[in-house]
Amino acid sequence: MANEAVCIETPTIFRRRTIAAGAVLPFGTVLELTDPNTAIASSGSGDPFGGIVFGMESTATDTFTELTVAMNGVWDLKDSGAGTGIGVPLAIGGANTFRAAIEADTVLGTIVGRTEETTSAAEVGRASIGGFF
Repeated sequence: MANEAVCIETPTIFRRRTIAAGAVLPFGTVLELTDPNTAIASSGSGDPFGGIVFGMESTATDTFTELTVAMNGVWDLKDSGAGTGIGVPLAIGGANTFRAAIEADTVLGTIVGRTEETTSAAEVGRASIGGFF
């Protein structure tokens, strides 16, 4: 994988998610939440946020089917290509990337955080995930 999130301030809210045995999910992988309480690597714009892999990562040879994920914290995140201004709400923009949220993200509940600095197209920037926004 590429563009994994880098933890800047330690998260305080964690969840257990079900994963497929042998799923390759390195530390910092942004996850999409699927049914029932199952997480997979994010892949598309507007995916429901399932957390960020934190603690133990998963490799192709692992047989466990649960993983701890972070639901908040401050992270360095890769912009999906358009750039964002400071304070802008964020949504998943693709595989391990984020984009500026749009009105539909509010209705769908897919806003995951807010930028803490302006980022140019495809640049890595600091963002607060979770919390009140």
